[in-house]
Amino acid sequence: MFISNAYASGAGAANGAGGTMELIFMLVIFGLIFYFMIFRPQSKRVKEHKNLMSSLSKGDEVLTSGGILGKIAKISDENDYVLLTINETSEITIKKDYIAAVLPKGSIKSL
Repeated sequence: MFISNAYASGAGAANGAGGTMELIFMLVIFGLIFYFMIFRPQSKRVKEHKNLMSSLSKGDEVLTSGGILGKIAKISDENDYVLLTINETSEITIKKDYIAAVLPKGSIKSL
């Protein structure tokens, strides 16, 4: 009495194919955004860090990811460790991966 009858609409059935095309289009757009905003910049950073690791040499002044400044005293080619001289009496051994940047010569003396 108070509830009216509901009839199915014939126009809605034709819209099903358009919905899947919109879904595929949105997935492609999402994939492109993911590639250009996340994957590509990260791979560029990894490539730059690998170039930095290969260019290290004895006597370079470096900054570690922990904030330690030091001069490379010894680089071991057979393993990934570097001996850093922090001052005249202190030396530490760290992995090459923890070197964040190579500083210009004389940076430690200017501090």
